Amino acid sequence: MASMKDISKVCGVSVATVSKALNNHSDIGEETKQYIKKVAREMGYLPNSAARALKTNRTHSIGVLFADDARSGLTHDYFAGVLDSFKRMAEKCGYDLTFINSSRNRADSMTYLEHSRYRGYDGVVIACIDFTDPEVLELVQSNIPVVTIDYVFNGHIAIISDNVSGMRDLMEYICRMGHKKIAYIHGANTGSSSTVTANRLSSFYRTAEQFDIEVPAEYVREGFYRNTDRSYRITNEMLDLPDPPDCIIYPDDFAAFGGINAIRERGLRIPEDISVAGYDGIQAARHLSPRITTLRQDTEQIGFVAARELISLIERPKSTIIQQITVPGLLVEGESVAAVGSARINSGI
Repeated sequence: MASMKDISKVCGVSVATVSKALNNHSDIGEETKQYIKKVAREMGYLPNSAARALKTNRTHSIGVLFADDARSGLTHDYFAGVLDSFKRMAEKCGYDLTFINSSRNRADSMTYLEHSRYRGYDGVVIACIDFTDPEVLELVQSNIPVVTIDYVFNGHIAIISDNVSGMRDLMEYICRMGHKKIAYIHGANTGSSSTVTANRLSSFYRTAEQFDIEVPAEYVREGFYRNTDRSYRITNEMLDLPDPPDCIIYPDDFAAFGGINAIRERGLRIPEDISVAGYDGIQAARHLSPRITTLRQDTEQIGFVAARELISLIERPKSTIIQQITVPGLLVEGESVAAVGSARINSGI
């Protein structure tokens, strides 16, 4: 394997200059820097990670603590998109990612903090986990830089999808389409999803109040995120009500598939007989017919900002601002919410 001394001979520069170029120092010219890097690649030079860690006091590795309630792992459309974006940004900045074992049956019996210190993580991103878990709290309160996604700890950076505005935009659209009998099958209000659910639920009720819409208690039911079976069952129960809703909002697009199946099995049409709406804007939902009305979360931006802020906290801890950053979503009108009443007349339907 080539050494920096070998590279310096080929390039006709000192070993110190080679070191500066490979470590992106600003006190050498860009042309010289790129030339040295090119020669290093051609010679197969690889820096010794242990030596680099000793010199910089960083391992250039980031831990990912992730365990969703539905146990869908990286098939979870929303978080898979977020973590993919996070990974691309982190790798672009020279960091490797490793998942922290979140199984409650961990053979090594190390806590999250112990695992993070054992692996020498420069920082940790935490998403979709029980944030009240004592082990999570221990990690957050340690001296390891941490960024959370969709959960806020005082004194720590958090990247939040704007669930309040997202649900408001979705509800406003449904209300303006003339609907007054709107049901909401929301996600679980405990565990890792509690803050997301609470914000969406409060925004749902607030927007209904603004449009003078009364929501019966039987129109609001707790389901589970990404659970089609529960959505299927609750949808059937709602359709059996003496006064059933004319529009149902589901916890997410994936869970909505179960409700859509229940509706179609009854011979009802969407949106002619009943309207539906989802949340997240996942790729699979874009191929439904009719296209589902939903709120698309910006997973690309959430992951990018989370990685940017964590790396800034690792490399520039004194100048990085500790803040909560909210990322807006986008209403996708789709075709699954019909215009009814005066909205139908005004639209010329």
